[in-house]
Amino acid sequence: MSFGLPGWVTLSVDGAEQTDQSSRNRLRMAKHTLFLLRHGEGTWNKENRFCSWVDQKLSEEGVAEARHCGRLLKEQGYQLDVVFTSLLSRSIHTAWLLTEAMGDEWVPVIKSWRLNERHYGALIGLNRAELAFNHGEERVKLWRRSYDITPPPIDESHPFFFEIYNDRRYHTCDIPVEELPRAESLKQVLDRLLPFWCDVIVPEIQKGQTVLISAHGNSCRALLKHIEGISDDDIFGVTLPTGVPILLELDGDLRPTKPRQLLGDQVQIQEAIKKVEDQGKAKKTGP
Repeated sequence: MSFGLPGWVTLSVDGAEQTDQSSRNRLRMAKHTLFLLRHGEGTWNKENRFCSWVDQKLSEEGVAEARHCGRLLKEQGYQLDVVFTSLLSRSIHTAWLLTEAMGDEWVPVIKSWRLNERHYGALIGLNRAELAFNHGEERVKLWRRSYDITPPPIDESHPFFFEIYNDRRYHTCDIPVEELPRAESLKQVLDRLLPFWCDVIVPEIQKGQTVLISAHGNSCRALLKHIEGISDDDIFGVTLPTGVPILLELDGDLRPTKPRQLLGDQVQIQEAIKKVEDQGKAKKTGP
């Protein structure tokens, strides 16, 4: 025998609290809406170079992709409450163009270095196809896609070292410039991303806000690994094209209630995924 209390708790005669099954079901089905978005095509994406922390602008195609994303979300009836970006211009510009296309320019945009692209170290600026020609496709694929392999670190002899670390934006971070990464595996990306996810983004989602994260291929892959519980081996095969919004519907524990959805023309999306995967195929591009 038990005495019912208002809500979902019942009190049994021995004082034990029991959770009503139907209420647990409702809790599991409580949904939150989260969008992940790899920024529109950047100028170095177009040139098939490792861009990483070098601050490149969107290409003309990238601008079109960002605007198309905004129109797509608006047509499907979505409204954003808050947007998060990295400190890199291609991520920020994508968010600007998307919210403009949605008529949501007023929506708050919060920026953090913790959403930056993976730091590719000494590989920054190099052409992926030429690197594969010189070092082998498998080596480049491991550098690009693996979970816990770190490329060679950047040092002061690298042509983009001072451009990155003298940039004023990195003096605004929550850690000193000298503690910022010099190269990262995907695991290290997730490690530096999780505090921002847990402390800043999750509370917004739990308020019932519709959140969009305009970030990068690897910061989005790292978040997907965490949210979806993807294994270290299986994350190797997750490829995200530029400018395609990923819809995640989450329960009260922020676990997916259904598989992720890449929104848009599915044939074009598969073509874009193949294009990204082909970037690491060997090709001599120089003289």
